[in-house]
Amino acid sequence: MRPLGADAESHGTNATFIDTLSSFSKLHRAQRWEGTFGDFLANILPANPSAMARTSHEYIWDMLRWHGRAAQPDAAENVRAVELFKHELFGIDEPLSRLVDYFKAAAAGSDVGRRLLLMLGPPSGGKSTVAILLKRGLEEYSRTDEGALYAIRGSPLRENPINLIPTSLRAEFRQRYGISVQGELSPWARDFVEREYEGDFVRVPVERVFLAEASRVGIGTYAPHDPTTADIADLVGSVDLAKVAQIGDEGDPRAWSWSGAVYAASRGVLEMIEILKVKREFLYLLLTLTQEKNVKVSRFPLIHLDETILAHTNLAEFHKFLQEKENEALLDRMVIIKIPYALSYRDESRIYQKLVSGAPAFRNVHLDPHVLKLAAVFAILTRLVKPEREGLDTPKKLRLYAGEAVEGMPENEGQRLRAEVPDEGLTGVSPRFVINAISNAITRGNTHSLTSMELLLALKDSIESDARMDAKQKKAWIDHLVTARKEFYNRWVKEDVHRAMFASFEEEAQQLLEKYLDEVEASLDHRQVTDPITGETRAADERFLRSVEEKIKVSDSGKQSFRQEVVRKAMVAFKAGEKFKLASHARMREAIEQYLFEERRDVLRLVTSTARPDEDARQKISVVQQRLVSEYGYDEHSAKEALSYVTTLLAQE
Repeated sequence: MRPLGADAESHGTNATFIDTLSSFSKLHRAQRWEGTFGDFLANILPANPSAMARTSHEYIWDMLRWHGRAAQPDAAENVRAVELFKHELFGIDEPLSRLVDYFKAAAAGSDVGRRLLLMLGPPSGGKSTVAILLKRGLEEYSRTDEGALYAIRGSPLRENPINLIPTSLRAEFRQRYGISVQGELSPWARDFVEREYEGDFVRVPVERVFLAEASRVGIGTYAPHDPTTADIADLVGSVDLAKVAQIGDEGDPRAWSWSGAVYAASRGVLEMIEILKVKREFLYLLLTLTQEKNVKVSRFPLIHLDETILAHTNLAEFHKFLQEKENEALLDRMVIIKIPYALSYRDESRIYQKLVSGAPAFRNVHLDPHVLKLAAVFAILTRLVKPEREGLDTPKKLRLYAGEAVEGMPENEGQRLRAEVPDEGLTGVSPRFVINAISNAITRGNTHSLTSMELLLALKDSIESDARMDAKQKKAWIDHLVTARKEFYNRWVKEDVHRAMFASFEEEAQQLLEKYLDEVEASLDHRQVTDPITGETRAADERFLRSVEEKIKVSDSGKQSFRQEVVRKAMVAFKAGEKFKLASHARMREAIEQYLFEERRDVLRLVTSTARPDEDARQKISVVQQRLVSEYGYDEHSAKEALSYVTTLLAQE
């Protein structure tokens, strides 16, 4: 039975959504235009001649900057150009920057624009998503005033109308409008102008076009199939025998099927999926198209095409391609951008969050606050190369890559480590593997709550049942699960529980931080501390200072430099008009939390180790569980499991 007011509420929701659709429609309702080439020269071209002569690379570069302009109007253009990808792709900022640099250089007319762009990376690493976002961005941009595109009406190549300018008049055209005509009319357009308009190109119809993959307008996609049956006609078309029967001439452009993928992508982008699986003749055609901007088919002269080819492939195909020496010339005509997996567990967990948020299987399932982070830690561990440097292990390396402070390591050490192993992240577990494992755990268990420990068991089961892995790899990945639990989850869950034991953890922790600062300043300045209640003076409490510092293993010989660093950061915050908080210093935060936890650990051990706790003990346990639910993202099931797990850890210490 529907509750009272439900119909009214539903009606209000529908009305709101209809308003949203209406606003979207108004925003994206682009102005259509049709006219003759003469009208185009008189009314459209003079307003922005350079925009009418843009190459496909220039058009994509303008699109990228346009998408970032609203979000970051004051940022550098390279920063704005990455905005299109920021909400869908995480942890691959450097490859995206190289991608943007490619389009910027190509748009500027450099030789890089004559190279095929090849994205290389492991499965489920983001290559296809990059291509999809570029295509969607072009579709949206073409419906704006800045992205307006015009073409000869009816042309299967959507040819730029300025290609109608005769060769003998192009110098004068350049002098008058400040732009050069670089393209040539296709055989179809030449025939069309002569047959329909007797060569009077001023009367040729022109229209505004809108890029759309679904309509094969300016956006083409080619996916390889069986090489033995693949036909190059899929790219460049072929003779249409039905039309030959009507027209009577195989050499007539009207008898040619202009349905090839390269024609669909004219003026825009052609996505080549798993490009290295295609026949070599396909590759030569594509590379010639990229370098010379034309293709050759039988019965016709060179056909001019301006489009950007965006290709991608996996590592296995690339390594196989490298082994054949005759492919060296082809590789020399490609710009290769490696797109690895994310190497920060924070970014990796954002990928999982994006995937689960749109999956029906997760819609009514509660994940404890560390499930996705813990899965991400495991995934990153499988991708890392073991460091050879003394004092640095894989968990520390993982923390550095996530931007966390590690004792004895400078803040920028993560960047240095990445530079040492440029191919790191090209192997290891894929996000798809992790999400599949979580999905299996939920569907098989028919559960509505998934804890971190249940996640680890699900991943272990997926590893053991995977027929693609040998025993050595399975053991290595299961060892990574153990490392993820011991080095990361144990610390996270203990922090949650000991915070939940405080009525006001943040307030007590901040007070303790301020006390530490007061004592440190007195110690460094060799001055007395005045008790705020009694007014008595005393020396700095060295015992208290060391009890805090020892929680993060600050040695007696290193305490002075650590204290100076803390005071320096506190002064920086003070000068900026900000309060020095726990978040301002990662190691200080860890020390304070550990100190406070030590004060409460005996209480927790006492109330949870009793076989039959009395009412007072049960009440204390209940309060901690409720705080975990209300303040730290747990539900009742996961809160109970977390408390039980931490109790076990304490019993082992």
